[in-house]
Amino acid sequence: MKIEAKKIGNSTGFIVPSGVATRMGIDVGQVFYLTEKADGSLNFSPYDPDFDAAMKAADEIMDEYRDTFAVLAK
Repeated sequence: MKIEAKKIGNSTGFIVPSGVATRMGIDVGQVFYLTEKADGSLNFSPYDPDFDAAMKAADEIMDEYRDTFAVLAK
């Protein structure tokens, strides 16, 4: 599908056709994250990659220090 960048106020934006928005469950006001990949392509997603990375790091720490956390929880 081809879409065109449009001037929206002082910004540039893309209009998502209503059929696509409905099919993908996109709601007005919903926040998305745009990330650039190594090959120059863009990824548009409702998931925050920084939050995901932080949660993976937290999981690793919790796994590594499981016994310590168990003692502290008592």
